[in-house]
Amino acid sequence: QVHLVESGGGLVQAGGSLRLSCVVSARVFAINIGTWYRQSPGNERETVASITSRATTSYADALRGRSVISIDKAKNTVYLEIDNLTPEDTGTYTCNANVWTPEQGSMAYWGQGTQVTVSS
Repeated sequence: QVHLVESGGGLVQAGGSLRLSCVVSARVFAINIGTWYRQSPGNERETVASITSRATTSYADALRGRSVISIDKAKNTVYLEIDNLTPEDTGTYTCNANVWTPEQGSMAYWGQGTQVTVSS
């Protein structure tokens, strides 16, 4: 059974930084793609950043240049670091990982989300 557990959210002042972690808790042979999404009240969920197993990354325009997504393969963890936070970054950040396991092959899984609140 594959579980994704996010952490690192919380209350942060504008201008600050944070690093979100998404731990894939299972015996996985590979994280094919790791993606972070966020959703703020009244808005649809949006893609924030993604990374492939070959370290190809993409970012939403609002975060490009002040965020970094990375994978630690040894720890089965996908990270998202965001700098220069603004109140517009407030929302629930959720991790999605497409992983390969011997039992299921390649499948995508969702975490429960971690709340980020940026105060002005």
